Amino acid sequence: METRLQTVLITGVSGGIGYELAKLFARDRSNLVLVARSAEKLAHVAAELQNQFGVTVRTVPLDLASPAAPRFLFAQLQRENVQIDILINNSGFGVFGEFSAMPEDEILGQIQLNIAALTHLTRLFLAPMLTRHQGRIMNVASTAAFQPGPLMAVYYATKAYVLSFSEALANELRGSGVSVTCFCPGPTNTGFAKRAGNEGSRLFKQFGGMNAETVARDGYRGLMKGKTIVISGAHNWLVAESVRFAPRKMVTAVSRWISEKVD
Repeated sequence: METRLQTVLITGVSGGIGYELAKLFARDRSNLVLVARSAEKLAHVAAELQNQFGVTVRTVPLDLASPAAPRFLFAQLQRENVQIDILINNSGFGVFGEFSAMPEDEILGQIQLNIAALTHLTRLFLAPMLTRHQGRIMNVASTAAFQPGPLMAVYYATKAYVLSFSEALANELRGSGVSVTCFCPGPTNTGFAKRAGNEGSRLFKQFGGMNAETVARDGYRGLMKGKTIVISGAHNWLVAESVRFAPRKMVTAVSRWISEKVD
């Protein structure tokens, strides 16, 4: 009998970490369901992966910031009898600026995509995994999850939610056959900083970001090993651990200093 290849659903694959994760799974002969807003970019990525690795790639152009989008996606895949073995919740965005001056749609948009959509997708795709007693879920957070983030207050808070939610869910699912991994990359050279408007911050100009391919490889390995928390890069791991022991006011002040823009 022919062995069924596993199918991986990845959101936010137009570029950066999501795109690199898609390549890693395709290289290891997984079929893919790719979700992003841009149909054009999705088609380009799908053609590349199909031609290079010979896997099946479905694309779903969809704005997951719409409250109805997660249910729409799940229902469509159910109709097409597509079984999702691994869910990668990678979609998300941040916005630089003081909370009081930030447009309301940017504030609520971050919460909808980074928290609500991720939670809804996890709930929807978890149920079939539990029925099969097998599955993996990766929720992509950030090292921002470990401390408050003045000048990106909402983004940092959403990632703290993702970390807390994922750790709790991983505990609840012990022994179920379904693992939950919270992936926490540090600064990474992707389109995130330009979208967020913080490419001129100390974080990116003076400290710099990691290569997206390297970061994705760390996340992939951690997911496949069933780790609950994965932090890419030894430096990022040390920073995330150190904030646990420092005074909170100091942590917050340093976080702001790093996020401030420099000439």
